[in-house]
Amino acid sequence: MQAIVTQDREAGISGLSLADLPYPHAAENDVVVRVHAASFTPGELDWPGTWTDRAGRDRTPTVPGHELSGVVAELGYGTTGLTVGQRVFGITDWARNGTLAEYVAVEARNLAPLSAGIDHTVAAALPISGLTAWQGLFEHARVEAGQTVLIHGAAGAVGSIAVQLAHDAGVQVIGTGRAGQRDAVLGLGADAFVELEADRLKEVGEVDVVFDVIGGEILDRSAELVRAGGTLVTIAEPPRVYPDKARAVFFVVEPDRAQLAALERRVRDGRLALNVGTVLPLSDAPKAFDPAYRRPGKTIIAVAATPDAY
Repeated sequence: MQAIVTQDREAGISGLSLADLPYPHAAENDVVVRVHAASFTPGELDWPGTWTDRAGRDRTPTVPGHELSGVVAELGYGTTGLTVGQRVFGITDWARNGTLAEYVAVEARNLAPLSAGIDHTVAAALPISGLTAWQGLFEHARVEAGQTVLIHGAAGAVGSIAVQLAHDAGVQVIGTGRAGQRDAVLGLGADAFVELEADRLKEVGEVDVVFDVIGGEILDRSAELVRAGGTLVTIAEPPRVYPDKARAVFFVVEPDRAQLAALERRVRDGRLALNVGTVLPLSDAPKAFDPAYRRPGKTIIAVAATPDAY
């Protein structure tokens, strides 16, 4: 099978290339998925799990990418809950080969069924961003209807989903971003927009929850906005400044089939829209990692050469 691989950690983007790899083995409780569409996180070439397994052993050549949508091709021993030929989407383990390949072996629990009405290129844009937004809001911040949440990077992959989920839950949403993003963020359901470049963050006042995807100075300054009993949630870095009489949480997204299914239902029902940007074939995936090449929206790699028959 063909896959995007890299062997040299120091080479960065230039080390990515299209290569032939053996068909993956389905371990116990695994499935092998024929990948139709995949995506990646731009910074994952710097993640330790990209280069070593959970025991710290080198696992190069390694295949990047951790989001996929496709069709189950094979079941491993003991695998239940999925069937061969079933449409699925989800994420792969951080310390195993990823999704920029024609086939990938992945734990069945990391996947959820995908309705026939949702295109693979759309589904591949959902897993990491969707789960991150869901877990940040509902697991870690425990937002409730009537509360106010400030969402940084509200036009981005995670932020745009968080805005929609919070709005749908009856939460008052304040989104932040660049001046040119105002209309887009308000169109997602935000009640107000703050332009970060204009240094107007203090005008927000107190909020119940801050959901941060930016880090740095913005994260530091956001601590003072969280009212007593509230929560500061970030995926960027552990906070250096903590809110007074409130919680601060740094987390890394985890796979969850039930949450994937809830997100998929919202897409199917028209309650959640995804911003798919550039769609490239597998052979062009290496250049999609280049920041100079990326465009607004989630970059999707179209892997399967033929349409989905299921």
